[in-house]
Amino acid sequence: MSGARRGGGMLVAGTTSDAGKSVVTAGICRWLARQGVKVAPFKAQNMSLNSFVTREGAEIGRAQAMQAQAARVEPTALMNPVLLKPGSDRSSQVVLLGKPVGEMSARGFFGTAGPDRLPGSAVSGGHREQLLGVVTDCLEQLRGTYDAVICEGAGSPAEINLRRTDIVNMGIARAARFPVVVVGDIDRGGVFASFFGTTALLSPEDQSLIAGYLVNKFRGDVSLLEPGLEMLRGLTGRATYGVLPFRHGLGIDEEDGLRVSLRGAVRESVVAPPVGEDVLRVAVCAVPLMSNFTDVDALAAEPGVVVRFVDRAEELADADLVVVPGTRGTVKALAWLRERGLADALLRRVAEGRPVLGICGGFQLLGEHIEDEVESKAGAVDGLGLLPVRVRFAREKTLARPVGSALGEPVEGYEIHHGVAEVLGGEPFLDGCRVGAVWGTHWHGSLESDGFRRAFLREVAAAAGRRFVPAPDTSFGLLREEQLDLLGDLIEEHADTAGLLRLVESGVPDGLPFLPPGAP
Repeated sequence: MSGARRGGGMLVAGTTSDAGKSVVTAGICRWLARQGVKVAPFKAQNMSLNSFVTREGAEIGRAQAMQAQAARVEPTALMNPVLLKPGSDRSSQVVLLGKPVGEMSARGFFGTAGPDRLPGSAVSGGHREQLLGVVTDCLEQLRGTYDAVICEGAGSPAEINLRRTDIVNMGIARAARFPVVVVGDIDRGGVFASFFGTTALLSPEDQSLIAGYLVNKFRGDVSLLEPGLEMLRGLTGRATYGVLPFRHGLGIDEEDGLRVSLRGAVRESVVAPPVGEDVLRVAVCAVPLMSNFTDVDALAAEPGVVVRFVDRAEELADADLVVVPGTRGTVKALAWLRERGLADALLRRVAEGRPVLGICGGFQLLGEHIEDEVESKAGAVDGLGLLPVRVRFAREKTLARPVGSALGEPVEGYEIHHGVAEVLGGEPFLDGCRVGAVWGTHWHGSLESDGFRRAFLREVAAAAGRRFVPAPDTSFGLLREEQLDLLGDLIEEHADTAGLLRLVESGVPDGLPFLPPGAP
C-alpha cells in the first residue's frame, strides 16, 4: 500500500450516536499502524465541546486528536475540517479548518432557514453543501500523504431529514467512493433491526456503498449470536466484519458528553488502592456547556484518587478538591452555580482553606469581574471573587500550546478561550494565579504532565489534611498508549481484519443488493 499515490480508506458509520464509531475508528487506526500502514483519521464534521489544539494552532475535536495518536501521527486541522461547538440548544460556534468563523443557528446551518452568513466566511446558512468541497479537499490531501484514511461518521447515515446537505456520512463516502461499515451497539438492544433499517432507509446509490456491519459492546457467547448474523447476511447480502466484546473503562476522549451519570465515577474507572493511608476525593462541578472534561482524566488515573461529577452543593462537603472545569458559557455557568447553591459552597470551602481548582472558564468565573460582550453578551458581571483576576472577552479566540513550569515541575498544556485574564495579584500559577488553596489557569491538559500532577496533588493533600501520597511512577502518557493498544487488540482479535483490509485497499464489494424502500 505504501507505494500508492492515492491512499484508500473507508467510512465507519453508526446506527446511532455513541454506537462506538470513535472507538472502532481509533482501533482500526492503531491496528493498521501496527501493520506498518501509514494511516490517518478523518471526521468531516464534529459537534463537540471537547476539543484540542494542534501544533499549528488549529482547534479540532479531541476524538480526532486521540485517533491521530492511535495512528501514531501528528494531528492536523485536515483531520477535522468542520467543528461545531454548541453555545445553546439552537446555535453553535463554527470552527472551519481550525479557526472560529462565527456563530450560526442550527436552522441556518442545516439549511432550513433563510440567509444566515457567517462573518468573514464564504459559508452561508442554507448552503451547508458548500462545505462539501472544503471537506473533500482535506480528505484528498490526506489521501495524497497517507496509505489509508479511516473516516468517522456522525450520528446515523440514515438521518433522512438531513441527507440533502450531509457532508459527514454518506455525502463524504459518495464523494470519495469509500466503502462504509456500520457499527451497532448491541448493548442497547435491537441491533439487527438497526442494521437493516439503517440500510433500507438509504438511496440506491448510498446503499451501494454499505459494505457491511460491525457489532459493538457484545456480552456473552458469540456462538449464540452467529445464527442472527447469518440471517442478517441473507436479508441484506452484506457481511458482518466482527463482534467486539464489551470492555469497561476504555477511557478514550469523548465527543458529545459524559459516558457516565453526574454521580458516576469518571470513565467507569476502577480506583487503584492508594499508596499512602488516605484516598483523595475530587468533585468536578458539572457546569452547563462543560468543555474538555477530559482534563480530570489524569487525576482519575492516579491510584487512590476518586473523581466524581457533581451538581449539588452537598456533594462538595466531603471533597478534598473541587474542580470548576472549562465551559463554553462562563456567565451561564456562573449563574448556574449560584442558582444551585454551589457558589456559596465554594465560598465556604475557600474560607476554610479547602482546595479549589478553576480551569479555563472555571478560572474566569473564580475571578472578581467579567466583561462579556462576545460569548453571552451579558456585559459586566461580578465573578465569585476568589481570585484577583478581571476577565474581558475578546472576539479573537486564543488557541495555543503553551509550555512552562509550576510547583518546580515542567508543564505542557493547550489554550482555547475568548476570555482574556488580567491577573492583579496572588502567586503566579501557569498563566493564572494562586491564592491560598485556590488555583486558576486557562491551561487545559496541564495535569497530564506527570511530575506537575504529583506536585499539585501533594499540595492538595496537605491543604485538605489528607495522608495521601501520589504514586511515584504513574505515567499518564503510558496509560493512554495502553488504552489505545487495547483498542487495536479489539480489532485484531475480534474483527475480520482481512476483510477490513480488502475494503481499505480495494473499495466497495461488487453485487451488493438494494433493500427497499430506500430513501423517501
